[in-house]
Amino acid sequence: MSTQDKVRVGVIGVGQIGKAHLDQYSKMDNVELVAVADINEVECNRVKEFYGASIGYTNYRDLLARDDIQAVDVCLHNNFHRPVTVAALEAGKDVFCEKPMAGAYVDAEAMLQAAHDTGQKLSIQNRNYFLKETRAARALIDDGHLGRLYHARSTGHRRRGRPYVDGYGSPTFVQKSFSGGGALYDMGVYHISTVLYLLGNPQPRCITGQTYQEMDMDSRRRELSGYSVEELGAGFVRMENNLTLDIIEAWAIHMDRFEGSFVVGSKGGVRLDPFGFYQTLSDLDLDATVDLDRFIYRRHNVHEEGDIYDGPQQHWIAALQGRVELIPTAEIALNCMLISEGIFLSSQLEREVCVDEVRALSKSTAVIV
Repeated sequence: MSTQDKVRVGVIGVGQIGKAHLDQYSKMDNVELVAVADINEVECNRVKEFYGASIGYTNYRDLLARDDIQAVDVCLHNNFHRPVTVAALEAGKDVFCEKPMAGAYVDAEAMLQAAHDTGQKLSIQNRNYFLKETRAARALIDDGHLGRLYHARSTGHRRRGRPYVDGYGSPTFVQKSFSGGGALYDMGVYHISTVLYLLGNPQPRCITGQTYQEMDMDSRRRELSGYSVEELGAGFVRMENNLTLDIIEAWAIHMDRFEGSFVVGSKGGVRLDPFGFYQTLSDLDLDATVDLDRFIYRRHNVHEEGDIYDGPQQHWIAALQGRVELIPTAEIALNCMLISEGIFLSSQLEREVCVDEVRALSKSTAVIV
């Protein structure tokens, strides 16, 4: 398609996440919203009118049958991602899917295989790739300022932020039958995938980990929620090229905060939050502070990147228009699924597991709709 053509988009799922995606599309001049789909007919019609879509469907397959839609955005619960994404790819649509990639590794693997088989593009949402801190870290790594990378840490912290039982969101977020996992799938995918992206998406080899559900919660909300996922996950991953990664992700913990994710190499290190760059020059240990806003300004205007890295949907649409090579978000998300499921399996078996075991034992959680 021409770089000037608008991308015609359909959105499946108009709940909280779907509306967030629609808000982004509504601000983008290079997108035309054609249709939305949701099983809630009243809400589907209301959202259709609000965002100016031409039509709303209660059956997503009716949306996929349209030949005037190029790209489909899947905004459903985790365990619905595989069937809807695969159906969309097989219908000849490029697919942008909300994170995590799926509810189980085997389902995520099937999604990526379907993209390869059909020749369609598949991208998995991760807004953290496009934060100024991540972009600055990637620039430092690409320009060789960290040297040979060898270790990284992925962290995510909420003091008391479990969906529904701590006061926000719906019970489906904490039910394994809908979500597949808890803190690791809700928050961890952002942080783990971002670190994998900075490391160049190395292949995991062995994983050890533990999951926890220890903190008290309101007894009534516990009963109503059907809470069946972890509030904290911790792990250690051995990867190719002698790289290692340690992980801690908490929905709820009696701790004020964690220091942000980082990557270290033979020549320097970088932390994402708060951003910091660390080197030793002429026997001086340097802790650098930087002007991230000026960095982004120069990327926009000197390097003439424009909007192509402004956010996940801006990047996705630019890639469909042929203006930028798509970040391999699906391949990174698949490795993130492998690591997360490895932590679950290691916790269950109480030992280190290798990735071949994780792949062999992964069971589909997909819900056919």
